[in-house]
Amino acid sequence: MARMPSAERRRQLTEAAIRVMARDGVARATTRSICAEAGVSLSVFHYCFESKQALLESVIVAITEHGITVAREAIRPRATLRETVRAGFRAYWDHVAANPGEHMLTYELTQYALRRPGFEHLARHQYQLYSDTYTELIEQLRLLMPFELRVPVPVLARYLAAMTDGLTLNHLVLGDAEGVEAVLDMIADQVAGLTGTTDGDRPHAQEHTGPPLSV
Repeated sequence: MARMPSAERRRQLTEAAIRVMARDGVARATTRSICAEAGVSLSVFHYCFESKQALLESVIVAITEHGITVAREAIRPRATLRETVRAGFRAYWDHVAANPGEHMLTYELTQYALRRPGFEHLARHQYQLYSDTYTELIEQLRLLMPFELRVPVPVLARYLAAMTDGLTLNHLVLGDAEGVEAVLDMIADQVAGLTGTTDGDRPHAQEHTGPPLSV
């Protein structure tokens, strides 16, 4: 087996764990099945992760990053703030529609952590990570398209995290993709409305020739 930096091994095992858990469920995912998926020995697993808690935390961070990355890359300054926000949510929605099993796993991870003594902090960390990520995205967007908010950034970040969470679960349960465009329009309208500007006065994108928005 070729030698690989420990950080890369952790990523390899984390991604393997996501695939196994999405396929078999969190409770049925064993270290052996994860190692088989990753093509490594059990000794490699125990070298990279000291406990199942550590693995689950790595999975939560990685799976959150999957969904946020597509939105982050889509949030490039457009003609208006509303269009920019709408594009970000559209990209996230496309990821949900294309990867339902992965997104279903996020809810299973939450329930698993909440029901297992000693793991509750993982669920709290998961949802705090959602809010923290939106906070970073909002702040980055304010640098590229300066605007003033009517509500504190942490409040908007938590609202967007809750909105995203509910929209995702709604799709996983109902599978109704027909009405999503109207819902995404409503979210974009609400966010733009919180800037205290009218549609015609919303801030336009500053000239931006660098890489996509990232955090």
